[in-house]
Amino acid sequence: MKNEEKSAIIVGAGLVGSLWAVYLAQAGYKVRIYERRGDIRTADISAGKSINLAMSERGWTALREVGLEDRIRKIAIPMYGRIMHDIDGQGTFQPYGKEGQAIFSVSRAGLNAELITIAEQEGKAEMNFNKRCIGVDLEQGIVQFEDTETREKMSDQATVVFGTDGAFSAVRYEGMQKLDRFNYSQEYIEDGYRELLLPANEDGSHKLDKNALHIWPRNRFMLIALANENGSFTCTLFMPFEGKVSFSNLNTDEQITAFFQTTFPDFYKIHPDVVSSWKAHPLSSLAIIRCYPWTSGRTALMGDAAHATVPFYGQGMNAGFEDCTVMSKLLKQHKENWPVIFKDFQELRKPDGDAVQDLSKENYFVMRDFVADPKFLLQKKIEGRFSQLHPDKWIPLYTQVSFTNTRYSVAHQTGKRQDEIMRKVMARPDIEKIWDSVEVEQEILGLI
Repeated sequence: MKNEEKSAIIVGAGLVGSLWAVYLAQAGYKVRIYERRGDIRTADISAGKSINLAMSERGWTALREVGLEDRIRKIAIPMYGRIMHDIDGQGTFQPYGKEGQAIFSVSRAGLNAELITIAEQEGKAEMNFNKRCIGVDLEQGIVQFEDTETREKMSDQATVVFGTDGAFSAVRYEGMQKLDRFNYSQEYIEDGYRELLLPANEDGSHKLDKNALHIWPRNRFMLIALANENGSFTCTLFMPFEGKVSFSNLNTDEQITAFFQTTFPDFYKIHPDVVSSWKAHPLSSLAIIRCYPWTSGRTALMGDAAHATVPFYGQGMNAGFEDCTVMSKLLKQHKENWPVIFKDFQELRKPDGDAVQDLSKENYFVMRDFVADPKFLLQKKIEGRFSQLHPDKWIPLYTQVSFTNTRYSVAHQTGKRQDEIMRKVMARPDIEKIWDSVEVEQEILGLI
């Protein structure tokens, strides 16, 4: 058992754990990372389940803090807006923000591999793969592990322990959930997802515009596509598990083919081998996990272990990276007084964890149902125009979440107030004719 001065154990070598290791190393900590899986850098991940990530300002801020922004930008593809694909195959572009503003498509596996390498080489973190957490002493900072290959058991101790081991965290299960008055909830949404890989053209080029997030909204379900560096697209079908149009009714090759031919005809045209892609990836579920407290003794939860969400705002990773930014600021502010740091961290971040989960659920309906609705699109045009005229009075919710570091909880509340105002404005019978008038501008000003 080791216990050097200023040492840290990180359980989980995912995105948040690997990045947090760099933060801790720069703060002078000796870091040891334990990961249940093997080394992702040597694994075959082609048939895994890994919705592409959308890196936005919060993520870049966290990377910038430890000097990694430029390095990660090399593997990121800017997306300046959504392209909506209707049933006839027509595409409509909707910008995300002001001209030049973009969120970035990043391969989860590619980014994770890069961050592990950085943690290991530059952060001098000691990597321990195939080590499953089987017990945690929260107060003493002792973690027990079992080697998944040899079944050998071992333990380690450090100044501080961080559970960054995802939605189904072993640190939370083996430690936090055994605490008295620990609150925990697990909510599966009724929709699942299945990934499809759209290969590149023969010359390696992309089959769709690589600088946009592609969405095929079909009311109760949708297909999305995000570009990869190698010319392919990671595509994801979100749909109910059960029901008239659902995964349960797509069982044969013929059913799958007919579904894509009739529902996503332009996608099927560029990917006629969709059945093979379908079979290469598993059907997966989506859960929101809430818990509290996030810290106890020497131990803290970060990222999905504390506030796992669904992917519909593209903020899961960004929220986890922002945990690193917030924890790091508290580390400096409180001069490494961990009891105070942990107390402030959970009190600050819990409202934001809840808010990003609510925002993520709400944005599913936006992506699935509303982005093809003319009334919704007109509302967004009115909001965009008003925001340009009065940037000090109105920042659209999407801009707050994706292009600023405004707290999620503050953005969520502001968004609710803005929705109330826009409901009144959109109720005008003449709104289509006068949407860009001084009269509408004045009405919004009067409602703020």
